[in-house]
Amino acid sequence: MHDKHLYEYAVIRLVPQVEREEFFNVGVVVYCKRPRFIGMRFQLDTKKLEAFCPELDVEQVTKNLEAFKAICAGAKNGGPIAQLEPAERFRWLTATRSSVIQTSKTHPGFSEDLEATLEGLFEDLVL
Repeated sequence: MHDKHLYEYAVIRLVPQVEREEFFNVGVVVYCKRPRFIGMRFQLDTKKLEAFCPELDVEQVTKNLEAFKAICAGAKNGGPIAQLEPAERFRWLTATRSSVIQTSKTHPGFSEDLEATLEGLFEDLVL
């Protein structure tokens, strides 16, 4: 029998006009301490973004989400935050902020397969 891992996740939201506080989900980030797992999936619905805020630069938003992904992955091109330990990266990514890309509060769960959990959360909460 596989071990169940306690994990945390947050939904990644796009808030095109921060002052309006309207958002839509574009991704999820999952963290689990014991196996040092941190993973992220995102998909930007450009039609939805156009409906929310046609003047927002889709290319820039995509670059920002890619930077978020690079930090999550600990990639060298992710800057100094990407070089931190997985727990520190997750906490930095999920910190409360007033910007176009935000995350929900973190939520816990148990999983035997963290990759499958990441995919399932992505499908349920984003697609």
